[in-house]
Formats: sequence, structure tokens, C-alpha cells
Amino acid sequence: MPKAAEPPGRGSDQGPGPCKRAKAASGGPNCPLNFASPRLLFGSLIAPVEPETFFREFWEKQPLVLRRDDPAVAAYCQALFRLSDLKSLCGRGLLYGRDVNVCRCVKGKKKVLNKAGRVHFLQLRKDLDQRRATIQFHQPQRFKDELWRIQEKLECYFGSLVGSNVYITPAGSQGLPPHYDDVEVFILQLEGQKHWRLYHPTVPLAREYSVEAEERIGRPAYEFTLKPGDVLYFPRGTVHQADVPPGLAHSTHVTISTYQNSSWGDCLLDTVSGLVFDAVKEDVALRAGIPRQLLLVEGTAAARRRLGRLLRTLADRLEGTGALLAGGMKKDFVTHRLPPYHVGDGAELSTPGGRVPRLDSTVRLQFKDYSVLTVGPDQNQSDETQETMVYIYHSLKNRRELHMMGNEETESHGLRFPLSHMDALKQIWGHSTICVKDLKLTTDEEKENLVLSLWTECLIQVV
Repeated sequence: MPKAAEPPGRGSDQGPGPCKRAKAASGGPNCPLNFASPRLLFGSLIAPVEPETFFREFWEKQPLVLRRDDPAVAAYCQALFRLSDLKSLCGRGLLYGRDVNVCRCVKGKKKVLNKAGRVHFLQLRKDLDQRRATIQFHQPQRFKDELWRIQEKLECYFGSLVGSNVYITPAGSQGLPPHYDDVEVFILQLEGQKHWRLYHPTVPLAREYSVEAEERIGRPAYEFTLKPGDVLYFPRGTVHQADVPPGLAHSTHVTISTYQNSSWGDCLLDTVSGLVFDAVKEDVALRAGIPRQLLLVEGTAAARRRLGRLLRTLADRLEGTGALLAGGMKKDFVTHRLPPYHVGDGAELSTPGGRVPRLDSTVRLQFKDYSVLTVGPDQNQSDETQETMVYIYHSLKNRRELHMMGNEETESHGLRFPLSHMDALKQIWGHSTICVKDLKLTTDEEKENLVLSLWTECLIQVV
């Protein structure tokens, strides 16, 4: 493995040596990233480290710095977002708080310097130049096409939401105090230089953001400076702070983050509720009443043992079933993720094309990376006899401008089918092509209706 794949220098400004630039493929002649597939995109982002090596040695374990001593890579990164981009973006109705934060680290605390209402570029320049403040721009992929292109491919690769923030910091200043985040972090240095200090986690793989006092975190475990084109990765929970040394130009970097609320604990929370919903219908032991007054007293040893036995029964049931898991997480991911990157009006995402599928047609799934299958109770029934349905959610019609904006209204897109359609749907999802007449459904009418519904949602095409 080349030296460029080593962790960053410990306690000094040392880091790995220059690393070779990944070959450009579908990204164009001057693009260092390979957009041919989600895996190739991620591989080109962390080259020369192989993805297998990255996940074995670095992911959730330790930081990694990749030096990009390459003018072409630096130029590509600088084009992702520049300070000058803010001038045109401010004309699009940006608001303080929602789109932009202005802040400074003062005596170990974050001082927010936001104005009220709309953001004006001249005021941002004044904040940057005179108040030595950092400009934090939220979710630039909503406006910058190349970041949209990168992040939607990374969402396919990770199977998790991928957000981003841009930080613009003047010389001799620091925007944020030492803190840790609840996300896996990839930093791309875009303009200027930034001096980083990383510390060992106080809460490994943290589930929430927290500021840490200098006296608690001790000396940096890693210290280095990033230049345009360089990439830094560190796991959630890694305590970090960054500043721009005096006498330099301003620094711009983009933080690309993922894996928020994507732990085994989150998956278990999501899975168990559905598992209990199904099991209680079939197991009389789960329908038996709890002891009288159990809710009025502290839990007894007998009650804890009973719950333990029931949980072990559920665990056995989980291992013995072929049911789809984490339906809530799947729906949340697909509902809130970016739509597929496209140039133009994206008609291919909303208007079905090609021949209409018939019984004698051969069809194939399209946009597989942007859709999920899951099961759950019929959301259109409110009585106690809710049927279990199959749901298909997709992101083809998602609104890019709402991505990762939290309190904005979002709408899920997709289809629902009776549980009897599950095997046929798995056939379509599991084969490169399949004949409609070979689908595992009882009648030809059901087969034709299924593929027609999928075609109308632009999820299949006739070959």
C-alpha cells in the first residue's frame, strides 16, 4: 500500500505523501472521479486506497488523510464551490439559519453572528473580512450540480443519506470549537489551506453532536494541514477542530457526511416493532395480559425473565424468517434522499418510455439503486384487521431543493401491492430480465397489472 494510504501524522504537521490521481472515466477529461457506478465513484474518491482496505482498516476506526498533489484535482475541487459562488446564490432568497450560518469560535465557544431574514453577499464579505467569521453554507448540493452528482451516487453506495456543508474561514480564525459529530465525515479541501487537529473520541461512534472542552480532550492525536484537492476522513465521535493560519488566503472546504442514525441499534429499533406486530397475531403467549399492577410498581424479576424469554422467542423468529427488515428506515431513506442526477428536465424519471409491457413482454428493472421493497401494515386501513402489504418506494420524483432540510415537507413516492405479489416482485428485483408470463402470480391479469403499474412509475422497461 502506498504511503499515501497511511493515517495522518500524529501530533505534528506530518501526513502521508502525495497520492496518485484516480483515472478519469465517465466524469470527463478533467474529472478525477469515476461516475460509472457508485462503487467506482467512491473508489476514485479515496484512491489509491481500495474500498475493501478502507472499510477494514479505517471505517469507524481511525482517520485517513489522502494528499492530492495534482493541479487537475485541485482545480476540480475548487470548482465544486468557491467564495464567489455565494454572490449568485444570495440572489436566490437564502435565509440566515436555514441556508447560512455566520459564526466564530470565541474562547472555546461557538458565537453565532447571524442577521435576521435574507442573506446579502456584501454583508457576508464584511463578516468574513472584518469580523473574521466563518460562513457555513448548508446543503450546497441543492444548488451545485456537481455536488448533487457526487452525493446521490454516494447515497447509492452507502444506502444512507449523504449531506454536506461548506465552510469558508478567513486567515487567523476558527469557526467552531472542538466538537464531535454523529456522522461519518469526508472533508474535501477546495480553496486555501486549513490546519486540523483531531483527538481520540470521548464517545466512540457517537449518536449526537457535542462540544468538548479543551481541558478534557488533551493533546491532538493527529495534526496536519489540508491543501486544495486533499481528502480527510474521520469516524463519528472523533473530536476535531480546524483553523486557518494567519497570513494565508481564506479556506473553503466541503464536509460530506453520512451514516447518521444508521447503526445496528437503529435497525433493531425499527425491526422489532414490525416483528412484534406480526408475531402477536400468531403467538398466544404474546397476547397474554401482563400481571396486574405491573405498571404501578417497579418491574419484578419474574416480569424481566418473562420479557427475556419473549425476546429470545422473537430472536428465533427473526432468524427463521425471510421477511424484509427495517421498513421504516428504508422508507425514510428513500423519501428523503436525492433524486437521480440528470441533465435537462428529467422527463425520463417521471414519464414512462418505450413499449407498454404485455403478457408476452420481457422486462427489466431500471433505477434499482433508487428504489426499495418493504412490507408493512396497510396504511389505508384504520381498523384492527390491517393487512400486511408490500410497498415499493423510489426517489425518482424527489425534490432536490428539499434534500436534508429537515423541517421541509417531503412526500414519499411509490406503489403498494398485496403480500401475494412479493414473490413476483422479488423475481423482477432479482433478475436482469424476466418474462412477464413467468411471474409467480395466479392469473395473467395480475401479471399484466403488476408490470403496467411498475412501468407507469418508470421502474421497468420492455427489452
